[in-house]
Amino acid sequence: MTRITDVFKKNKKVFIPFVTAGDPDLATTEKLIYAMEEAGAGIIELGIPFSDPVAEGPVIQEADNRALAAGFKIDHLFEMLKKVRQHTEIPLVFLTYANPIFTYGRDRFFAHCKETRIDGVIVPDVPYEEKDTLKDDAVRYGVEMISLIAPTSHDRVQMIAREAQGYIYLVSSMGVTGVREKITTNLGEIVEKIREVTDRPVAVGFGIAEPAQAAEMAALSDGAIVGSAIVKIVARYGKDAVEPVKAYVREMADAVRKVS
Repeated sequence: MTRITDVFKKNKKVFIPFVTAGDPDLATTEKLIYAMEEAGAGIIELGIPFSDPVAEGPVIQEADNRALAAGFKIDHLFEMLKKVRQHTEIPLVFLTYANPIFTYGRDRFFAHCKETRIDGVIVPDVPYEEKDTLKDDAVRYGVEMISLIAPTSHDRVQMIAREAQGYIYLVSSMGVTGVREKITTNLGEIVEKIREVTDRPVAVGFGIAEPAQAAEMAALSDGAIVGSAIVKIVARYGKDAVEPVKAYVREMADAVRKVS
């Protein structure tokens, strides 16, 4: 049993926060990991800054730019995560793109993931049909490739779900990441299709910002993922963001856990 599987088995519903690594610096990212776990996060997603993050809206794009301007390096991230692993075993998942992995070197990247006990990787710009370009390396080092399923997946939903690892990231809305006032996609129907072919847990992300939204998405699935709303807090408070983020994550995690 992997750590990701274990979290979903032990918790009725799971809250998954996202932060951009290195925004405003890696020391703050380290503190945020501990704070979000203390506040009730079950899994934490870490964005690896990239100059062309095609799936991200302006909030996360700006966070990527801030981190890169501050001198972010993947090597520095792995060094920071070695320290993190001295204090916590919470499942950690990278959200990154193909270019940073290939530039860094696939074997080297996944070897360091294993060394720092990274549990999963989400790569939005590698479609299902091309997943084998990374999957073999990930499998060799025990890293789960987290699949994205979007409202436009249609007849590909079950094809993707059958081979999913870890958890399935169900995209709530069309477009890029960012806070949305209302989520109108018929997610329940998509979850039903997924349930027909796999027992992998499903977590909904994109657009969630309020506790009521998080609870609604968790009621339809196994958990809720929130990124842009947290990254906005980091942008506002910078190195002083730890306590505001912790308070926000606690509120969201409580809302998710209360779902029956």
